[in-house]
Amino acid sequence: MGRNVGPKCRLCRREGEKLFLKGPKCYTEKCPVTRRNSTPGLQPRGRRRQSQYAIHLREKQKLKRIYGVREAQFRTYVAVAKRAKGVTGDRILELLESRLDSILYRGGMAASRDQARQLINHGHIWVNERRVDIASFLAKAGDVVSVKEASRGKKGVQSMVSEHQRKLTSWLERQNGQLRVVDKPKPSEIEQEMQMSLIVEFYSR
Repeated sequence: MGRNVGPKCRLCRREGEKLFLKGPKCYTEKCPVTRRNSTPGLQPRGRRRQSQYAIHLREKQKLKRIYGVREAQFRTYVAVAKRAKGVTGDRILELLESRLDSILYRGGMAASRDQARQLINHGHIWVNERRVDIASFLAKAGDVVSVKEASRGKKGVQSMVSEHQRKLTSWLERQNGQLRVVDKPKPSEIEQEMQMSLIVEFYSR
């Protein structure tokens, strides 16, 4: 199955909370989750009690939609996290936050992860002075992320990479239009609250 290219706000309404998929719009009164806090489509007459499987599934789908990854990619991250030392749930979040599109978003160089992926796929982003056009590239401590010099003068790129008003995480440093990864991502600083134990249990069935 390919990437979801439908209305992003429907995904937030389906999960019943803001996933911050539309950038600045998510922080305004125009956000559909604020105006219509109900699931999209025909509304059932009564609410059915969710099964344990449904609860686990919804938490997994929410995390996938936040980071915009496919099921096959997500399973790979879970498999890698299970083999690593430490808490599996925290390791999954570290891998997702280490993606290049997440680095640009967290560092305020893109309004959303979709916008970050667009910049990366079009070849505007360099890592350690080398072009990287793969959004799932995993950055590590010491890497420096910047905009290609030839792209800095383009108005469209300038408007996209202008520093967005977002609290900078402790594992990133921003200076002279560049981002430096100074440490591993910290799950405690992620804006959405995730029940990672449910996701780990889902893939342990």
